[in-house]
Amino acid sequence: MRNIALKLMYNGTAYHGWQVQKNAVSVCGTLEKALTEITGERVHLTGCGRTDAGVHAEAYVANFRTASRIPLERLPFAINTHTPEDIAVGEAMEVAEDFNAIGSCLKKEYTYRIYNSRVKNPFYVNRAYFYPKRLDEAYLNRAAHMFVGTHDFAAVRSVGTQTKTTVRTIYWCDVSRSGELLELRVCANGFLYNMVRAITGTVLYAAEGKFRPEDIPAILESGDRTAAGPTVPPGGLYLTRLWYEDERLNG
Repeated sequence: MRNIALKLMYNGTAYHGWQVQKNAVSVCGTLEKALTEITGERVHLTGCGRTDAGVHAEAYVANFRTASRIPLERLPFAINTHTPEDIAVGEAMEVAEDFNAIGSCLKKEYTYRIYNSRVKNPFYVNRAYFYPKRLDEAYLNRAAHMFVGTHDFAAVRSVGTQTKTTVRTIYWCDVSRSGELLELRVCANGFLYNMVRAITGTVLYAAEGKFRPEDIPAILESGDRTAAGPTVPPGGLYLTRLWYEDERLNG
């Protein structure tokens, strides 16, 4: 029985997130169906994270176990011929028996994209959050940096998946601009439900003058979700980088 890891990417617009659901189309379900057709086995995929409905992944890792002897170099092509154009597997590799895509992941980076222009852009529909009022990226950065460190992030998570603790470590939280596109990048050892979208909403609230960047530590300390900013739409969120001990999977 081989343990195989897949490196893939997807546009999440048409899916109800990664996780298999009974009455909705998911990325995982679509891939499992393809793998079942290819291997002739019932395949269970373990993903590196539970991206929500409408969220995208430029970097994603999932693993499965199979008795099939299909060559690794042929597997991506085989999968891609059985999946829609909005899911693409780039590489397949055999990994250690104890490898688990989510449990073995050391840290992740998410990027939230904001299209900051007076005029909407149809090519960014479901791919970036349209925000027409001019934003100062230096001020946004000041607010974003307040999230760096080890904190209880209960104030910036939605009620959803149960976790043992809401404490996480953020290694960086930065905002940059390229023309009319703003990117908020967050790297952490783990993320809570809707955490990045709520962080982005909180940074935008600071930019709108609802509170000062320097008020954010107190908001986190309070653990009060209503004290922070809103949860921004999912279409602007991307999983962009992953880190593993097995460096072949990083990127």
